[in-house]
Amino acid sequence: MNPFIELGIRHDIVNAISELGFETPTPIQEQSIPVLLTGSNDFVGLAQTGTGKTAAFGLPLLELLDFEENYPQALILCPTRELCLQITNDIKNYAKKMGNVHVVAVYGGAAISDQLRQIKRGVQIVVATPGRMLDIINRKAIDFTKVRFVVLDEADEMLNMGFQEDIDSILSTTPEEKKTWLFSATMPTEVRRIAKKYMNEPFELTMGEKNTGNVNIEHEYYIVRARDKYAAFKRIVDFNPDIFGIVFCRTKIETQEIAESLIKDGYNADSLHGDLSQQQRDKVMKRYRDRNLQLLIATDVAARGIDVSDITHVINYSLPDEIENYTHRSGRTARAGKTGVSVSIINAKELGKIRQIERGLGKRFVKVEIPTGFDVCEKQLFSIVHKVNSVEVNEQQIEQYLPRIMEEFKDMSKEEFIKRFASIEFNSFLDYYKNAPDLNAPVEEGRRFERSDDRSSDRGNAFGGSGKSEYTRLFINLGSVDEFNRGDLLGYICNQTKISGRTVGKIDVKGVYSFFEVQHGDVEKVTAGFKDADFKGRPVRIEISGEGSSESRSGGGYPRREGGYSGNRERSGGGERREGGYNGASRERSGSAGTGFRDFSGKRREDRPERRRRF
Repeated sequence: MNPFIELGIRHDIVNAISELGFETPTPIQEQSIPVLLTGSNDFVGLAQTGTGKTAAFGLPLLELLDFEENYPQALILCPTRELCLQITNDIKNYAKKMGNVHVVAVYGGAAISDQLRQIKRGVQIVVATPGRMLDIINRKAIDFTKVRFVVLDEADEMLNMGFQEDIDSILSTTPEEKKTWLFSATMPTEVRRIAKKYMNEPFELTMGEKNTGNVNIEHEYYIVRARDKYAAFKRIVDFNPDIFGIVFCRTKIETQEIAESLIKDGYNADSLHGDLSQQQRDKVMKRYRDRNLQLLIATDVAARGIDVSDITHVINYSLPDEIENYTHRSGRTARAGKTGVSVSIINAKELGKIRQIERGLGKRFVKVEIPTGFDVCEKQLFSIVHKVNSVEVNEQQIEQYLPRIMEEFKDMSKEEFIKRFASIEFNSFLDYYKNAPDLNAPVEEGRRFERSDDRSSDRGNAFGGSGKSEYTRLFINLGSVDEFNRGDLLGYICNQTKISGRTVGKIDVKGVYSFFEVQHGDVEKVTAGFKDADFKGRPVRIEISGEGSSESRSGGGYPRREGGYSGNRERSGGGERREGGYNGASRERSGSAGTGFRDFSGKRREDRPERRRRF
């Protein structure tokens, strides 16, 4: 008997999921489905991403709801539009052999009129992101008074993104007697608090220890100098010819820069971040799912809900600020019981953060050396050999060309042919990695910084070309009260001064003022660019800041202004690095996209060796 039938799932649903490849329930499904099928318990399920949580709550919902009625009976809230679409499609696939099942996806970035029409036609299951759901509720376009079940999926991430108030408002429109099911990859205190607030003696299920990562993931880190970061990243990619991965960055700008440089250098890559329209996101994700992309460069928020099978590597180009975010990132690989690798590229000062993540996950990370140029060439050569050995020959189509091919190679020996064929791709790597330098940071340097109490963050731009001696910290009398976030301010600075965004370092956006760093050689250009400048009728002031300046690292303070903030020595590290805003206030409907990377990126460096990659 099919094990899903033994769990209590009826035949038409089991037949549908069998066609999808479901053979054996995952641990979270095996233990949660019998509990949820009773329909009598609130529920808290703690399990890592990629363990089958959607089926764990989706299959019981299909058993418990009355599909003869066309009103909302179940509401599923999730943090991102990508995850919203994934859950909606999954449930539709589970129900494809049932009749009259209506599921609607409600999310920002798509026409609200289409979503309203679907709701009006009748729906039993609503899958939604909090921001757009609240918009529709405020329009009084949906009635949740008969909702029987509310599912909070990826609850930790919804809270991290600042959706607490939206969730409160949405749930206030649902009946008290509903059952609430909460699923989360981690269980920070905020999620525990929401469970207590909305649930009555919930059944709790924890798969593995709390806040731990997937046991099938290997965690590795490389220590490099800031200036070598991008080169080291490319070398790691080249050393893994069959890589199919996601590369995580902190900001939209960094994401876009790295993707564009990879494309220029011949890699199959593209970016995914909050400034993209839904149509652009869908196009990128289709290419990635179809494996026409090998590298997807993404921010944390944009990558939430990506459920793509067989991702081999997750690469942390920049480490996240929170352990929970690292858990979510690494969980993109090793899904459904498979294995994967999570790679972090760090500078020596970030060793302390690696140790902190190790303690949080309860797993030891492996320090790996950046491969040499010879290692990469050898790996690529045998990748070519393996592809030739395993290629499937289309006898029917190739037959008509064989006489001409044989004629071309008639005077060539087997050994000569093999050497020439392998050299077609191999030669490009030999040329590129000829005299390639060692990119590993010295061990002594790593140990020195690991013991030190230096908390200053890496000032490297996307390609690591910075150091303490290269940047001057400047004050500007514009901040968040002027509706600037970091992306907006970067665009404003670059447009005003005509300098490249690549030369701007860390940006700290405060309330009525901000700080930003530029390379020493650009200070006069920036000062001149803002001479006599005004913003909405108010003069814009630029001054060299005492504290934090690479020239005056130890003394001074923020410039004394009439607002009395000279003593405010916040070490914010550039503000909360959440996409779409700061302090966890990200909303997919906020539209705080900044001015856009392409408007102020400047010209690319032309000193990078030219090489084309084929995958």
